[in-house]
Amino acid sequence: MALTIQEDVNYAVKDIVEGAEYELRVSAINESGSGDPSPPSAIVCAKNPNMAIKKTSRVPGVLITQYVEQLPLGKSTPDFTRKAVAMSVQEGKKACFKVMVTGEPAPIVTWGRSKGEVDDPEKYNTRYDELTEEHILEILNVKLDQADTYKCFASNEYGKAVCSATLNVVEVGFKKKRQTANGTQDFRSMLKKTKKQLPPKKEGEIDPKLWELLLSAPKKDYEKICLDFGVTDFRWMLKRLNQMKKEREDEQAKVVETLENVKQIEVKPNGRAEFSFDMTLWDPNNAIHLYKDGTMIPYSHDENSKHSLKKTGTKYVFSIKDPQPEDAGFYQVDVEEANILTTDFHVPGVEFVAKIKDVKAVESEDAIFQCVLSTPLNRITWSKQDSSLEQNVEKYEITVSEDKLIHTLTVKDCKLADNGAYYAIAGIASSSASLRVEVDPNGHKGRKGTKTGDQDALINLALEQQAKLRKEKDHLEAAKYAQKNAADGAARAALGEGACRRDGSNDKMDGHEGDGIKENNVLGVGDNKKNDTDEKTKKELQTGRKGKKNIFVSGLSNAVANIGEQVELSCKLSSDAPKGCWYKNGKLLTKGDEVKMIKDGACHKLIIDCCKKDDAAVYCFEAEGRKSEATLIIQDPPKIDNDALEKFTEPVIVKAGDNAEWKLPFSSGAPGNVQWYKDDAELLPGLNVKTVISDSEGQLRLTKCQRKDSGEIKIKIKNEFGTTEAISKLIVLDKPTPPQGCVDILESGVKSVEFKWKPPKDSGGCPVTSYIIERQQVGRNKWCKLCEIPGENPSYHDTDVDPGRRYCYRIRAKNAVGISDYLQTEDIPAGVLRYPGCPRSPKVVSVFKDCISLTWCPPCDTGGTKILGYNLEKKKKGSNYWSLVNQGGPITDTMYAVKDVFEGAAYEFRVSAVNLSGPGDPSLPCDTVIARDPMKPPGKVTDLKLTSSNYTTFSLAWTKPKAVNGIEDEVQGYYVEIRPIENVEWFRCNTVPITRTSYTVLGLKAMATYWVRVIATNYGGDGEPQGCDNYIIAMPPPVKPKFKDRNMKTFVVVRSGNTVRLNINFEASPLPEIFWLKDGIPVPKHITITNTDKGSQLLIPTSEWSDTGIYTITVKNLAGQESVSVEVRVTDDPKPPGPVEMDQNIPGTVTLSWTPSPDEKRDNRLHYMVSERDSFKITWRTVAENIFNNKCTIVNILPGREYYFRVYAKNDVGLSPPSESLAFITKKEKAKFKLTMPPTKSLDFQAPPSFIVPLRRHIAPQGYECHMSCAVKGDPAPRVTWYHNNISLNTNTNYHITNVCGVCSLLILRVGAKDNGEYKVVIENKLGSAETSMTLNVRD
Repeated sequence: MALTIQEDVNYAVKDIVEGAEYELRVSAINESGSGDPSPPSAIVCAKNPNMAIKKTSRVPGVLITQYVEQLPLGKSTPDFTRKAVAMSVQEGKKACFKVMVTGEPAPIVTWGRSKGEVDDPEKYNTRYDELTEEHILEILNVKLDQADTYKCFASNEYGKAVCSATLNVVEVGFKKKRQTANGTQDFRSMLKKTKKQLPPKKEGEIDPKLWELLLSAPKKDYEKICLDFGVTDFRWMLKRLNQMKKEREDEQAKVVETLENVKQIEVKPNGRAEFSFDMTLWDPNNAIHLYKDGTMIPYSHDENSKHSLKKTGTKYVFSIKDPQPEDAGFYQVDVEEANILTTDFHVPGVEFVAKIKDVKAVESEDAIFQCVLSTPLNRITWSKQDSSLEQNVEKYEITVSEDKLIHTLTVKDCKLADNGAYYAIAGIASSSASLRVEVDPNGHKGRKGTKTGDQDALINLALEQQAKLRKEKDHLEAAKYAQKNAADGAARAALGEGACRRDGSNDKMDGHEGDGIKENNVLGVGDNKKNDTDEKTKKELQTGRKGKKNIFVSGLSNAVANIGEQVELSCKLSSDAPKGCWYKNGKLLTKGDEVKMIKDGACHKLIIDCCKKDDAAVYCFEAEGRKSEATLIIQDPPKIDNDALEKFTEPVIVKAGDNAEWKLPFSSGAPGNVQWYKDDAELLPGLNVKTVISDSEGQLRLTKCQRKDSGEIKIKIKNEFGTTEAISKLIVLDKPTPPQGCVDILESGVKSVEFKWKPPKDSGGCPVTSYIIERQQVGRNKWCKLCEIPGENPSYHDTDVDPGRRYCYRIRAKNAVGISDYLQTEDIPAGVLRYPGCPRSPKVVSVFKDCISLTWCPPCDTGGTKILGYNLEKKKKGSNYWSLVNQGGPITDTMYAVKDVFEGAAYEFRVSAVNLSGPGDPSLPCDTVIARDPMKPPGKVTDLKLTSSNYTTFSLAWTKPKAVNGIEDEVQGYYVEIRPIENVEWFRCNTVPITRTSYTVLGLKAMATYWVRVIATNYGGDGEPQGCDNYIIAMPPPVKPKFKDRNMKTFVVVRSGNTVRLNINFEASPLPEIFWLKDGIPVPKHITITNTDKGSQLLIPTSEWSDTGIYTITVKNLAGQESVSVEVRVTDDPKPPGPVEMDQNIPGTVTLSWTPSPDEKRDNRLHYMVSERDSFKITWRTVAENIFNNKCTIVNILPGREYYFRVYAKNDVGLSPPSESLAFITKKEKAKFKLTMPPTKSLDFQAPPSFIVPLRRHIAPQGYECHMSCAVKGDPAPRVTWYHNNISLNTNTNYHITNVCGVCSLLILRVGAKDNGEYKVVIENKLGSAETSMTLNVRD
């Protein structure tokens, strides 16, 4: 829709639909027509302003529209946490936009573009990555017409968020110009992507291209790159370069994870120009752009294309196929917007006048390759196969002649590995030759190097090329001067001056007539011999005699020197025969001209000992018609007198608040600039900084100096010839800062307090001379000065304290300037009487008949004060009297030699620590020691044997060794050592010798094999060990498996859903293998089997009817095997039988029949029970039970009564609800009454014990009471015994057990973790026994 607006720049668009979204753009109209439209505006939603609120996102470029005025709690509008980024993609590649959105409820994400739709699945693919939580738009095969602005919309019921990103498509290859629909050319697709251009080089500044190249180059290439730009000293550039590198690395880190092995562009032997780097990208989809001179150029992955990229792993190699002069330029590689590499590709117009030639060398010789170029070059590239060769003192030497035409590669000490092709590459021209190394038959080493050809022939070629270049330069100079003369003549003609000057002299080329032509400081012959020299040179070249002429091997070089310094100019000829002359500005120099002229063979030197200003000139050396020329530049940088410098460098020391001044006279041959610095920060004139600068002196004054102003003061004097610096130091003295805390309390005793502190952090510039100590008793306001102590030791020992009181101290540091503020300690209490703890019992170090040496460890508790010493006491064995050994005072060391002993007497010793409060408790006495000379070790034990063993222990016994006088002394103890059979190291079981002749080794590994030995010992040492003949296995004697439970249940009934737990205890040795079977097959997986060395448990957590069966456990070991079976029946309360029917076939009887219970099919032990009640009684009695069919005949039915019947289904769990019959009535027939008394019989009520109500499982909380009970019957009354984990509880007073009328109860008042386990009740009488059990689980 288009609207035309007259002149006004404001307009209200009214033709809109509410709720729709619009973009607006505007174009200007003049007489020629309508111009190009502006870029579209942001998306505008046509809604009520009160209902559409614009919000700002944290992510720049995201527009959020909120639909409601106030958001509900916990809800939010959509937003982008990461928006799509603009990208440039080559035609035919895949483009990928990624966004991450937030919002509650979760927003719906859609995509769009400004010019077209994105609903074509063949071109566009939208998806959501759940792993990265990214919404992705993929453009599968980018075309030029897909270059557009793409938008992402995230919307929910509370608002909408929009972000956009631009896709630029780079055209690949050369294609015909496209025409748009109206026939005009589509210039958008023809535009090239451009990069921000580098600023142009300014006069006197470094070329920006040099900075870019240095940022991408390794440090070893800095000098080579700087020389190409004419920079000889680049050290001053390093600081700024490092800063720029850090900024560049920060920029690269946004897109690049690692960047290594960056190599500048080089022409390879295969004719391709290549540059490469190793790079790992954070996002592999990031675009990589290649620029030449700031313009993006397309590249391909096809090596046959002009510009190609080859990627192998993380290595990227860009190459230019068949490089031409037009390919020279400034190449840059960018990833997104970050620059990765910058390289400069030069293609000089140079050719090989003489190419390198094949070389054959003998092993250990030097091989030399040489070539001659058509144009002087500073360096060329030497390579072997595909690797460039660098200057290497040990292997490769690369040299260039003075005229830079002859380039030489020397391969030193040739080896067979040096065979191969070598290349010389100059620009895009290359020359190759091979090196063939042969084995030296004579074994000589270090022969003279071989060369690629005649050295004289190469020099002749170089001279010819030099003459050619000189001739071309002559023609160029002549053309320039002719053009200048023509211009001057035209100017004079215009002024009417004619062809001659007023003095009648001819107009000549000033300073150029007869001058030699310069080329690399090597000139032709003198002023008026130029033509003759040229003819002579031509003639010599034609006759081949030029090789015999002397030439400059190295010419003069320009030099720079300061006034007063020595300078030397030197050159070297090809032979030492000729003599030459030195000239200064064309004037012949003699020995009287304050110079030294020295000839050393072929080397000629000119030395000026003390340079002056008038020594600056052009110096020339001439020999046999050849000249070499150089310019000497004399500089006069700023100078400082040594005495003034020495005085300036002395530190300036002032007190805080005083002023500091510096003055430094200097001399400078040119106007200069003076700058002052403090700690490398420039001092500018200000309130406290005053500077006075003149042509010969610099002054600095700092007023009201503070301690923080201390530091290095530097003056920098700079002129056009150089810079001179001088450094001084400012020291501002002030009072010290307070001593550093916290205070460490060293002693808090009854009579003294000692503490220490740290010296002040800042001593004020001069040493701390002393510390002033003040003290205040806590509770009082008065501070009293105690003393002033030297400053070397920051600690104080206060001996004037009262026990139990608390003190506070102030400490001030003092130096020559003043006294610091104080450091106040916390309250320090003076100790009360507190004795030290007891040390460990003394240890005997050595024993003799007249001396016993002891040692001990200090106590852990010192009583709050330092230990002054120790009291050592002794007593004879059997006595109770302890006597003090150290009568002269406490022992200050922790070892002592007791000499007051009697030979043969047995002693015990103990020690107590002494502090300021007094001696503490004594230690435990040491082992009894006998005062006698050292003993001899005892002999071997005898009759070592194994007495018993199990899986973790075994017991040994042996016989005491006999003492042999003078050879083996009496034994005092024994050590037992074991060694696992797989180890080589013995382990001692007892650290203290045992006196018994038997020992039990504990903590063994079951079924492990050990070697055992016993060592007898005494004070003289250990005797020889005695081991067993065979190894010992940690296991009990072999025992056939046997089940230990006498009253083991063989039939278990469990209600469906309850837990089935079968505990089988057995004994067997060695450890047996245990197998469980159910009905002859392995138990199912849902059954848990737990095995121990003494039993096994089968556990079914939740039983089902299918778990019914016979479970068999088999225990098997080397000694045999044993099995036992337990029948487990899982059932439930039976369901009642069906309706009951009655039939009377015989008088006095009734036959009942009923429908079977539904459980009858799956429970083969289910049966029925019948109860009856007549109209004369109100109680039911059982008339039949254990009925396994569905019929029952009831007898003794009396006429005239009503009978009621109930039929129950019964199984091992209990009874079902009854099925009741209707009333059964028979008519009474009167008959004669006859009474027949049956014979009387005596009744026997005795019965074996049984449980009416068994125990039930209990779960009780910890700390609560638990009550469990069961009901029993039997005649005679059975004896009841309670068990917990097979341990009787009848005599345990922790349980309350009662038995009232057959109801047996057990009460636990407070249940604890120890009460977990199985509880069992066993009832017994003379007719039998019975038991019931249950498990108590205690939960936290």
